[in-house]
Formats: sequence, C-alpha cells, structure tokens
Amino acid sequence: MFGRNFSTKRENKMMRSYIEEVGSLNNLFTRKTLDNGINLYTCSTDKFKTITICAFIHQSLEKVTATKTALLPFVLKRGSHDFPSSRVINRYLEELYGADFGGDILKKGERQIIQFFIEMVNPMHVGAEDRILDEGLKLFKDVLLNPATEGSGFKKVYVEQEKDVLKRNIESLFNDKFSYAIERCFQEMCKDEPFSIYKYGSISDLQEINSENLYGYYKTVMSSSPIDIFVLGEVDEEQIYEKFNRIFSFERQEKKIPKTIVKKNVDREKFVEEKQDVNQGKLSIGFRTGTCYGDEDFYALIMFNSILGGGPHSKLFQNVREKESLAYYAFSRLEKTKGLMLVSCGIDFDNLEKTIDIIKKQIKDIKEGQISDYEFESSRRSLINSYREAADSPPMIISLYLDGIINGVEESIEEIIAKIQRVTKEDVVRVAGKVTLDTIYFLNKK
Repeated sequence: MFGRNFSTKRENKMMRSYIEEVGSLNNLFTRKTLDNGINLYTCSTDKFKTITICAFIHQSLEKVTATKTALLPFVLKRGSHDFPSSRVINRYLEELYGADFGGDILKKGERQIIQFFIEMVNPMHVGAEDRILDEGLKLFKDVLLNPATEGSGFKKVYVEQEKDVLKRNIESLFNDKFSYAIERCFQEMCKDEPFSIYKYGSISDLQEINSENLYGYYKTVMSSSPIDIFVLGEVDEEQIYEKFNRIFSFERQEKKIPKTIVKKNVDREKFVEEKQDVNQGKLSIGFRTGTCYGDEDFYALIMFNSILGGGPHSKLFQNVREKESLAYYAFSRLEKTKGLMLVSCGIDFDNLEKTIDIIKKQIKDIKEGQISDYEFESSRRSLINSYREAADSPPMIISLYLDGIINGVEESIEEIIAKIQRVTKEDVVRVAGKVTLDTIYFLNKK
C-alpha cells in the first residue's frame, strides 16, 4: 500500500520505477471541486473488494520547508483529538475488519507531496452497509484536520520522537548504497535546482523544529496548499462528494505550485567521485532528455529508455551485464516530470572506464538507429504489459493518475497503448538525439 515497501528486492524496486514511467492510468475518475477548492476524484468500480481513499497535499520542494513538510505526516499519524495515540488508531483499524492506514512523503518533479491513505473492505462484502466507510472517514478526517495538540503546538513528545525517527531515516540512506548513489547523482546533477533536495529534508534543519513552529507551519500548509483526494472502489459518487464536502469544510486560500524546471543546457559533462568503505562500485550516470510527461515525444522517450535499460531485452542488460560481464546489475530509469534519465550499475572498481565507454556506445547506437527488431518489439510489449498490470493495483492506479494531474495529461489506457504502438524507430532516434549526458557519479572504495 501507499508509503510501504512492497519488497526489499532490487528487482522489484526497479520494476516499480519502470511501471511508474508509463504515464497516467485510465481516465476513470470523476473530478469535482469541494466548496473550499479541494479537488475530489472519485472512481466507482466493482473491480476491487476494497475502498481506497488517498489525500495528496502539494508543496513546492524548497530547502527552507522540506524538512518540516517531511516531518508532518509522521507527527500527524501518531494521534489526533479523537484518536490520541497509535495504539488507539490501530485498535480502531482492527475493528474496521483490519483496515490499513498510513502517511508518507512523495517527490514528483519539484513537488514535495504529503500523502495519507486508508484502505478498507467494501461494506457490502461484510454486511456493514455504510458503517465502515463512515468510520474510516472519521479517522481519516480527524488525523488530517484535528491533530493531537498541547498548549500552542503539537504534542511535544510526538514531535521529538518523530524528529528522531526522521533523523534515522535520513541517515539510513547512507547505508543503502544502491539508493545513495542514485540520490547523490541527482543532487550533483541538479545542484542549483530544487530537485536536488532530498524528499525527507536534512538533519541540520531538524534542530530548529519544535512543536509550536511545526504546528504553525501545519496550519499554513492545510490552508494554502493544493489538495487532491482520491476515492477508488464501489461507491456512490454523489454521496461521496456530499460526505467530503461536509467533513472537509475548512477555509482555504490556495496558492499555485511553480512548474518544474525541465530544460537546461549542459555546458560540459561532470565527473564526481566519492570514496567510502564499499565492496562494490556504484556507477550512476545522469542525462537531460529535454522531454517530460505531457510532451509530444514522451512515448518515444519511454521506448528509448526501455530499449536502453528497461529490462532483460535492453542494450544495457545484454551488452554491459551479459556479454561483457561488467555489471552485477544495469538499468536505466526516467524521472518523467523532471525530464531526467539515470543509468545505474553495480561494478568492480577497476571496470569504471570500460563500463562508461560501453554505456555511451549503447546510447550512440540508438541515436544512429542501430535498434534490432527484437529490442524494439520487446520494449513495446514490456511497456504495454507493465501498464496493464498496474491497472490491477489501487495504489498504482491512483499514483499514476496523480502523475497525469501534475503534468496536465488526461488519457485512457487505450489511448496510451495506441500511442505506444504508433511509436516508430525513427521516433526513438529523434528523441534520443535530444538526450545529453550531464553527470557521472561513481561511489568508489577508499
């Protein structure tokens, strides 16, 4: 579910990021705006036996607020006025036939997004009529809008405990060398851009946060941030609108979120080396594609990325990993809202230059049209299959639809598949011509 690891295996991490590249899902949601400007997206479907509700609170990704924003969902879900502790919340969820509830932080382009979700069984499957839905909404509303407070701030013990948890969470990135190398490459590549900011903020900024100033910031966020709420399941859409319009009736003055910076000229390639006590080199290479989700060339770009490093059929897998035996893993991924592509490899320390040369050759070959029918058609099938599989997961459906909202894209599954099927090798070559190497990052041994 939202905010949780589905698996700790690297292959599943790569597959999730690969699925996320495809685009928004089917145009299933009905959009209505609540009286205070919150966007409500409802999809009534009997495909699932659950009802999933998710709220996304959008913030600009800025260093001065990133750590406060990251801390908020973890403090809020510790307790509210009517549900004052995690223990009370968990007992309540058990009574709702084991409903699932949580919150986390997302980073999409140069947006930092607070996310809350609740997933509960559809009342009609347990003979509970609307009780489960109403009681689930009661918890959802109370945590978001009526947090546990003392004096003029949040409950102090919750803030201090969650500051410590967030600190350990930020520190844990250092121990996950796979993710660390990717994050560091993006940081170096986008050093003067908001995208370089880590989604959980920084340890240094935690010191200035206390229960009072965090609560003040929370009130500002809720009263001024764009908010999207999704409801997916077999529900009465008009009834859902009336319920949300009633329980989310607080006053707001919404601010605009600036567009993500996508196009930036690359004057020269950068090479950044960092040395640590590691037993395997981590190579991350960042590229500017000049294309983002919503652009005409986007589907040619995801085909290019799939041909390059999207799976076992790809040039990176076949040539870097299999033929030359240079990498323990090798793949490429897109950051579709920002228009970036990253190649990631785990290699022996002595194979750095040879690996970089072979990676560059794969991209050069695509730019020159050296794409086999097998590579091209396997990439097309892989994209379409991944997209269709995503339609079986409520969290993925909502996540992908949110991507479409952020990027101003509305299209059905059939429309997306048709666009993928219309992509030609010439389209891939054309979009590949815009791809420029920006930064090479290598995590080396001491």
